[in-house]
Amino acid sequence: MSSSTPDQSQPAPGATGITYAAAGVDVEAGDRAVELMKDAVKATHTDSVLGGVGGFAGLFDVSRLLTYRRPLLATSTDGVGTKVAIAQAMDVHDTIGFDLVGMVVDDIVVVGAEPLYMTDYIACGKVVPERIADIVRGIAAACSVAGTALVGGETAEHPGLLGENEYDVAGAATGVVEADALLGPERVRAGDVVIGMASSGIHSNGYSLVRRVINHAGWALDRQVSELGRTLGEELLEPTRVYAADCLDLVRELNGAAGGDDLALRGFSHVTGGGLAANLARVLPKGLLATVDRSTWELPAIFKLVAELGGVPQADLERTLNLGVGMVAIVAPEAADSALARLAERGLPSWVMGRVSDDDASLAQAGDPDYVQGAKGVDGGAVRLVNAYA
Repeated sequence: MSSSTPDQSQPAPGATGITYAAAGVDVEAGDRAVELMKDAVKATHTDSVLGGVGGFAGLFDVSRLLTYRRPLLATSTDGVGTKVAIAQAMDVHDTIGFDLVGMVVDDIVVVGAEPLYMTDYIACGKVVPERIADIVRGIAAACSVAGTALVGGETAEHPGLLGENEYDVAGAATGVVEADALLGPERVRAGDVVIGMASSGIHSNGYSLVRRVINHAGWALDRQVSELGRTLGEELLEPTRVYAADCLDLVRELNGAAGGDDLALRGFSHVTGGGLAANLARVLPKGLLATVDRSTWELPAIFKLVAELGGVPQADLERTLNLGVGMVAIVAPEAADSALARLAERGLPSWVMGRVSDDDASLAQAGDPDYVQGAKGVDGGAVRLVNAYA
């Protein structure tokens, strides 16, 4: 470089250098957010959590695992997807945490594991302490519902990458299950009963489709919708139902504390991306077919509305949205009544929606559009949806 050319990497003489705050990152705002959220986080802690809030790593005492014969750790990670765009548009941030926790811990309970602890990650364009605290309070509240400790998290400010009012959230959780109590496809038998558990709404999947439909229709989020009994935005922001505690209670009720080869509760399926049939097929063994009767439940109003506004084909709805079923239990036929009664006691609407039988290869050969075999990389069982919705 010529000595006559000024060094552009250095500030001009007498000028103030570029600070982190000038680059768009406010460290003090981050510290303020922690102060606002820490009581909510502490409320999820039990004696198993060590170190409190603010450490480099969350600490969880797992000495209780010494009482297990063969403890298996289960882990899951997920986000909320484009539902955050609805929260941001409505400037309501204290419910999105339920969506995050539900997406994570309810994947863990599918195998019968108890979710022990969770961590979260929030990326934002600008740290607004009150907004970040609202998000984390929602996460903490949902963790309390699930019986899961929130042991740590991270908030990252990404100016220039995200807008000032934009953010995304993600999380991860770890759980434990006794090896001989593990639930899954290998436990399912022909004759088993399929029980559906009601969703609270759209949950956290398919919002790219939903947002496209409402934008195409020109509907505003503050529009009052008589079929919904509230505004469109309020309906779309309805928090995901967290099933973890209900599912674990059902495991204890039907299977007891001991494991074995023939447990009455065979497994669960969390209905998320891909819809009911694809997710149920993942937890069935190859060679078995679950026939699910659509007439056993009525589509909630929001799903009918999306279908009508967008002219969305039924097949596309079924492989994108939960359509009113957020979790599925597969149980031995003699345990079905007990399962329904227990879920009713906990205030969770549920019903028998189908049964498991030997697969019928002719359905696949005939190209039946309502027949799904294997999904998401799992070469497992098959699901067939029959009849029309009630």
